[in-house]
Amino acid sequence: MSAHARLKELGITLPAVVPPVAAYIPAVRTGNLVFTSGQLPMVDGELPAQGKVGALVTAEQAKELARTCALNALAAVDALVGLDSVVRVVKVVGFVASAPDFSGQPGVVNGASELLGEVFEGESGRHARSAVGVASLPLDAPVEVELVVELDPSAVS
Repeated sequence: MSAHARLKELGITLPAVVPPVAAYIPAVRTGNLVFTSGQLPMVDGELPAQGKVGALVTAEQAKELARTCALNALAAVDALVGLDSVVRVVKVVGFVASAPDFSGQPGVVNGASELLGEVFEGESGRHARSAVGVASLPLDAPVEVELVVELDPSAVS
């Protein structure tokens, strides 16, 4: 099943690509790989929450925000090469702005990983991953996620 068909089946609509907040582009392709820039959990141009996870933002809220980050990353991939040309999610990197005593970064980044597993079923959605706690993120975002995806070789020109 294509990624777009799977999104439709799941009742998920990809958002518009989030415009960059600095000097970069949302995604870049090299060979059969696409690397996204770090995506914040923007919804309609706004952050739905700000602050550190484990202080102002709960782990459950942050997990949902990580899911939103992954959707934004998928939108960037779709705009660049078309989501249906993706054959595998290779790597996910999640950054979690963490209160000093918060150590649940893997659970937060599961929000992104679980979404990708739903969209790209089976081995295509299984990926390597890092979940990193950081002192702060741009715009005081609680979470940031970036992806590396592999394209169908026939889609590589």
